[in-house]
Order: sequence, then structure tokens, then C-alpha cells
Amino acid sequence: MAKMTAKQIEALKPQAKPYKRSVDTGLMIRVATDGTKSWIIQYCVEKRQHDYPPTRKWGPITDDAHLSPVDARTLASTIRALAREGIDYRKKLEEDRLATEQAALAEAALIEAQRALLKAESLTIKDMFDTWLADGVRRSDGNAEILRAFNADVLPNIGASLVKAVTEHDIRAILRNVVGRGAKRMAVILKDNLTQMFAWAGKRQPWRKLLAEGDPMALIEIDKIVSPEYDLDNVCDRILSITEIRELHDAFERLNTAYANAGKKRRHVQPVEPTTQAAVWIMLSTLCRVGELSMARWEHVDFDAAEWVIPKANVKGKISALTISLSPFALAQFRKLQSITGKGPYCFPSHDGKTHINVKSITKQIGDRQCMFKVTASKAPRRLLKNRHQSDALVLADGENGPWTPHDLRRTGATLMQSLKIDKVVINSCQNHVIAGGKVERHYLHHKFEEEMREAWLKLGAHLELLLRPKANVIPGEFSNAA
Repeated sequence: MAKMTAKQIEALKPQAKPYKRSVDTGLMIRVATDGTKSWIIQYCVEKRQHDYPPTRKWGPITDDAHLSPVDARTLASTIRALAREGIDYRKKLEEDRLATEQAALAEAALIEAQRALLKAESLTIKDMFDTWLADGVRRSDGNAEILRAFNADVLPNIGASLVKAVTEHDIRAILRNVVGRGAKRMAVILKDNLTQMFAWAGKRQPWRKLLAEGDPMALIEIDKIVSPEYDLDNVCDRILSITEIRELHDAFERLNTAYANAGKKRRHVQPVEPTTQAAVWIMLSTLCRVGELSMARWEHVDFDAAEWVIPKANVKGKISALTISLSPFALAQFRKLQSITGKGPYCFPSHDGKTHINVKSITKQIGDRQCMFKVTASKAPRRLLKNRHQSDALVLADGENGPWTPHDLRRTGATLMQSLKIDKVVINSCQNHVIAGGKVERHYLHHKFEEEMREAWLKLGAHLELLLRPKANVIPGEFSNAA
């Protein structure tokens, strides 16, 4: 077969129709009607003829857009040699392209993994906390208490620290600092929250990889941080004796009278808020929790039926709603309260009236009037807080029995019921406790004790009326106090 030279190819002129000329074995030149010359390489694989048009056109020399006759012949020889081995050049090009793409994707994935690793290694405790707060924990207060505690004690100390760099010593230092200012219970709660956060992170990426060398909380022993005598279970048994209940009543009256008779009231010690005084007697006579009372709405108080409904949403643990039969004693306190806050929807409204007071507000008011118990770790008096009424006006029994809290009133009321020979199952029902017993008992025994509970609340209210009666001498059902 005659081979065409470069000059002969160059001399080919366009015609009315495209045409082809053989340049070499398996190599053709195609001339378009506009004179453009293109290469065609012919080869046979598995007895099938194939035409392959190189992407570069004919040219006297090879460049990015053109292929010279010499290089075209070389390419044709290569393609035909592959064909003799059963390799289709077109398929080979596609396979090579796919392999190149896969290699590029693999390289990109490797680069991205390296970037992710670098990013993960730069994650801080603040990053972990924010993620846990958003996806890993859901408390009834909207995580407000956790946020406050971490912002106060954790994030200022280790928030900017790398997760992989935080050690048990860093955590222990934080907890000791909290204990150092006398907040032992807070230290225990903070330790539990930190444990929960690290446990959650240890099961998920990228945190799991960052904690590969161990969870620092696993080495924290809170009993070695708080004082040896501290009760880690926070089991409180404080109750107010009958003498202390009377003393509390007299303290309220004394403060009210002194303030009413004061000439310059701005300089005089202010009495406890009338709403808080009412709250104290309501908690004592109904056994409700301070949070349940703080969230109470007037729509749930029926004065005609003498009933107060605590919705399930307001009950601790959202166990079940509770209908409390109000004794005349408790009902009188609600009437006093209504005369003060009855124009709004909440029994204990916030300052703007748009919601209820903070569920810790009553506890703080009572605690602020027992300042003698507010001390630092060195037993020195704690500095007074600004814009708070602080005194020892509500210290009972000269402080011999320690401080008391609103929750102690719930325990005291339950103990008073016990002293009045009321069955403990009924007392537990009045407190909305889950009745103890096996699954079989809870499954089959569904008596609600509604009548028994009503009688229990009435007995307790009558007992309190007698107890607080001026110059009362004999109080039936006196119980041995923990004073």
C-alpha cells in the first residue's frame, strides 16, 4: 500500500462532499467540505471493525490541537497493536478516564479526611458543650441550669481547651473551686453533668476519636473532692418541729407589724413578701412542691369546690396531674394570695406579669433570711449580695437545727399527717408519689384514695389552724421533731 506524504496530505482539496484517503495501514485522512482534515484510525477487535477519530486534527506538526502524520502513524500502530491483543482502544480510554476520576476522588477524599482530622483535633470543650446542649440533653427548664453552671465554672476555665488535651486534673480543679466557695451540692451536680456530657461524646464522632485515650471523668471521685461528712445522696431529713412552725408564724407577724409601724420604711427591714408567706402555709398544708406552686395559675384553683389542680406538665417528672382538696386553712391562704395577684393569670406572677416567677425565687427569699448559714469553705460569713433583702429573720430555734427550705415544709406536712395516724399510702398519694410495690400491684390496684386524701388534707389543715391559734396550749398529735 502506497503511503501518503505530509505534502500530499496537505495538498488535498475540499470537494462537494466529504471524502477519505488512505494514509497508511489502518490510518485514514478525512477531508470535510470546508477543508478541515481529520484522522481516522481503523482497527479490528473480536472480528469487529472499529473507527477511532483522534480528538486532534491533522496538522504539519503536533501541538495541543493538531497531530502530525508521523505521530498519527505512531498512534495508529499503538492502537492496532492493542487490538491484536484483544484490547479495544476506546474502552481502554474510558477505563483510563474512570480510573483517573476515581484516583482524583480518592485523593480529594483523603485531603478532606485530613482536613476533617485537623478540624476535629482543633475542637474545644466549648464546641463539645454546644453540640451536647443542642443534641444530647433536654431538661425541663430548657437546659437553663446546665447553661448557667457551665458558663460560671466550666467554660471560663477549660472552654477554649482542646478536647484531647483536657485531663482529670483540669476537671478536678474546677470541682474543687466550686467546693471551695461552699457549693458542695452544686459541685456534685456539676460532676454528674460533666460525666453525662463526656459519656455522650464518647459514643459519637468526632468526639470519640478525640477521647481515644480515655474519658477524664472516669477518674473523678467526687467523694474525694467534697468533705468526708457531706452526704452525696443528698438525703435530707429536716422537718420543722411544732415549736418551729409557731416560731415561723410569729416571725412573719413580727416583721409585718414592725414594718407597718415603722416611720421611715425605706430604712427599715422589709417583711417577707405576703405572697411568699402565703406560699409557705400552702406548701405546709397541701404537701405540694415549691416549683408546682410557683407555676400555679388561677384557672386551676376552684374556690367553690375548694380544689386546686396541679397539671401534669407542672408536676416533677410529669408523673400525673394531682387534684388537691383545699382545707379551710389552705383555702384562706389562696384567698389572701388572690387579693394580691388575682388580676392576672398566675398565682405568683413575674415582674412583668407575662409568666410565673422563677421556680427558685421563693427558695431564695427564704434562704436570704437565714444568712448565718451562708458561709464560705473557711466558715467565714459569705458577702452579702446586692439588691437582695438579707437577714437572719427566718432562722428558727436559734439555728440549732440548721437552715430550712421550702421542700422541708413538704416533709414536715407529711410527718404531721403521720402523727395524725393517717395511712402512709394516703400520705404518699397526697404527695403524688409513685406508690411502692411490684408491677403486679401497680397493674391491678387502681384505687385513687380520693376520699382518703381529701380527709387527710382536711385533718392537716385543721391541725395547723389549732397549732397556730393564739396562745394555744395543747396540740394533739405532737411528733418528736428532728430539732
